[in-house]
Amino acid sequence: MTPSNVAYQVMWNRLISVVEEQAQALVRTAFSTSVREAGDLSAGVYDPAGRMLAQAVTGTPGHVNAMADAVAHFIRRIGRDNMFEGDVYITNDPWEGTGHLHDITMVTPSFKNGMLVGFFACTAHIVDIGGRGFGADAASVYEEGLYIPIMKFADRGTVDPTLVAIVRGNVREPDQLIGDMYALATCNEIGHRRLIEMMEEFALPDLDGIATFILDNSRRATLEAIAALPRTSAEGSLTVDGFDTPITLKVKVTVHEDRIVSDFTGTSGLDKKGINCPLVYTKAYACYALKVAIAPEIPNNHASLAPFEIAAEENTIVHALHPAPVALRHIVGHFVPDAVFNAFDQIVPGLVPAEGAGCLCNFQVSMRPRTDAPAPAHARRSEVLTFNSGGSGARPGHDGLNATAFPSGVMTMPVEATEHAGPVIIWRKELRPDSGGAGQRRGGMGQHMEVGATEGHEFDFQAMFDRVDHPAQGRHGGGSGAPTTIVRSDGAAMRGKGKQFVPHGARVVLAFPGGAGYGPAADRDPALVKRDLARGYISAKAAAADYRLSDADIKAVQDAVRTAQEE
Repeated sequence: MTPSNVAYQVMWNRLISVVEEQAQALVRTAFSTSVREAGDLSAGVYDPAGRMLAQAVTGTPGHVNAMADAVAHFIRRIGRDNMFEGDVYITNDPWEGTGHLHDITMVTPSFKNGMLVGFFACTAHIVDIGGRGFGADAASVYEEGLYIPIMKFADRGTVDPTLVAIVRGNVREPDQLIGDMYALATCNEIGHRRLIEMMEEFALPDLDGIATFILDNSRRATLEAIAALPRTSAEGSLTVDGFDTPITLKVKVTVHEDRIVSDFTGTSGLDKKGINCPLVYTKAYACYALKVAIAPEIPNNHASLAPFEIAAEENTIVHALHPAPVALRHIVGHFVPDAVFNAFDQIVPGLVPAEGAGCLCNFQVSMRPRTDAPAPAHARRSEVLTFNSGGSGARPGHDGLNATAFPSGVMTMPVEATEHAGPVIIWRKELRPDSGGAGQRRGGMGQHMEVGATEGHEFDFQAMFDRVDHPAQGRHGGGSGAPTTIVRSDGAAMRGKGKQFVPHGARVVLAFPGGAGYGPAADRDPALVKRDLARGYISAKAAAADYRLSDADIKAVQDAVRTAQEE
């Protein structure tokens, strides 16, 4: 008997719960702080054809939407006749995975009663994959680390010892990486177990019926959302720092009756350094931008993503071909939504946010014993990667979010977790007043950070920042966000990108960018201005200059804050 639509809806919800448990298992078991603390991962379930049916809520759009295309590559490379129960497949191919070598994708076939019924896939960002390390300094992908083609991690339950030995011999943190690989394989296994339990509960011999229900309903709902839009085109652009020279993303968004096309013709060419973005990652964030704008309530799957198409010229910074360096592809990829929004705002005004910090404010420190003098016995080598965020752009009806990653959605790492990972000290980490762009809706604030090492260590600081020279721009009269700043505590200048030496005793002083404002600052509710002043989000100077708050009102707020502190 065919299940009813109500039963299928229950199964759909169950599938989403299954992949969320899959993702949480990865968070709990992963070795890398980027997974445990920042949630830089994805998890999903697929039908036998490799079409994504459900994704976990935990994870990033770049991982999930790129991974949506990856399973088909695994099927093609491994071959259906070579797939068996107990198999686990692996890759970190930037062009058939999720965009760079630092993401490992695992795919596990799911069998029931000897028949292939689907696949589970998951991705995690790992701290080290060898090579030059995580950063933009490489001139080709060959320098960026160990490449693992699509292959079997485990064959019928037996892990490939040769692969493990090769991985161990090529990375700086072998125990950490091998631990992450086993965590990825285990989380897929948990998803498989829960899927089989669900299928037995609902007496499903296969996933054909539920797959048809999910994909048909998702496709119909997405097409209805697109059909409600004006049939027109608009162009948008965005210029950011790049590595040595600025780069410009150009996009033309065209709304058709049954699809939306984002065409990146005219975008800057390849960069010599590793900030280039494979098309799969550009597509992931272009689709995400439009989907959250017009159909945020529709779950992510193969059918809900299909109507969002992109085009880009080969060997541009958004369509990098092998062997272009791509380690920091997220820097460009995370700016794609703002470029798309700059175009889409002309099609449907009053819907999308102002520009934000965009890319994550990540950095990695390579700690080692000091070399300018004898190092203490406790000094050691260590790789520490930390994820941080600037402010998001203000929204039409709300202020931007402070120190919140958009569009990636990953979490800012706690100081305690970062310091636990190696001999690094975070001397300062706090919100950055006046960094959010002024407006009727204020941009989100960035952060101040000050980073150093414990006694006896020096380190290389791998900067991965942008918005140094090109801060976030406001929308509909809103002000710009504050730019990124980076300097060494001894006064030495530092660049926004690249590996830079920090001697023993010195620190890196950082200020991360703010999101831009939305609407004229003159239209902001004075009560909100007073609230921001009281909370320290804006200074008295900004309250007067940007929002025209009177001296009397400023003094009244300051007196109230002082009285509250004394009490």
